[in-house]
Amino acid sequence: MTNLEKRRKDGRAYIIAEMSGNHGGSISRALEIVHAASDANADCLKIQTYTADTITIDCDKDFFKVKGGLWDGKNLYELYSEAYTPWEWTQPIMEECEKLGLDFLSTPFDFSSVDFLEEIGIDFYKIASPEIIDLPLIEYIAKKMKPIFISTGMATEQEILEAVETIRKTGNDDFYLLQCCSQYPADFTNMNLSLLPDMRKRFSCKIGLSDHSFGSLGPVVARTLGALVIEKHLCLDRNDGSADSGFSMEPHEFKQMVADVRNAEAALGEPVYGPSKGEVRGLRNRRSLFAVKDIAKGEEFTPSNIRS
Repeated sequence: MTNLEKRRKDGRAYIIAEMSGNHGGSISRALEIVHAASDANADCLKIQTYTADTITIDCDKDFFKVKGGLWDGKNLYELYSEAYTPWEWTQPIMEECEKLGLDFLSTPFDFSSVDFLEEIGIDFYKIASPEIIDLPLIEYIAKKMKPIFISTGMATEQEILEAVETIRKTGNDDFYLLQCCSQYPADFTNMNLSLLPDMRKRFSCKIGLSDHSFGSLGPVVARTLGALVIEKHLCLDRNDGSADSGFSMEPHEFKQMVADVRNAEAALGEPVYGPSKGEVRGLRNRRSLFAVKDIAKGEEFTPSNIRS
């Protein structure tokens, strides 16, 4: 049984640790991140499956240069060449996850990466925010009839609807919409977490959060709004210079975030009236009526013989 199936049974959020390019080009560091995810009590370790040639064009024109943010001025081809996870690492990373009881997940960016992931027996897929408008890719993935996590960063309501309809047309209704702000790091004022219950109602689906903000606040708020999936980037050291480390959580922070989400779930509890288990002993301290004088049969109760 996958951890996703376990979380569906116990009702707790499914927590994904995204490695992305934080391995810094080192397989040993990648495996360290797998262990860090396990130690931090994540449910799943995620990577991304692409090469620079499958995701972009080797071009120096202005359109292919990053403007602002962590990667300001970088050429996309160079950035993806630096950040990608070599495909030959996928099997050992997946096997290490299996040893540690972690689910393994990846984000493909084209048909060839989907085919590769199918060959190694992946259980579910993630669709990144920029690919929510790539309907042929979404359809190709949905036809595999496996659970899908799809981020909604930058997407309009119509674009989300088209992606949802594309998935459902294949007969696959097992997907989660992950509210996402495609800003690195994300500012709280741009996260719009109030969309979560709206998306659940509007698109009749399960919801979650793909989060690029600092700290645990976003995941905790999202969970209280009904998010069933939380995805956060994980690195070994935020100052190591790897592609996404600048907005990623370090292992101790990720572990605290998981604890915060679990505590939020515990605090939410169930919509049950009456004393909780922890309150039962306190019932004896509520007001009660006591006879403070001898009262004869038939005598009226009065303020002088009864006290509260």
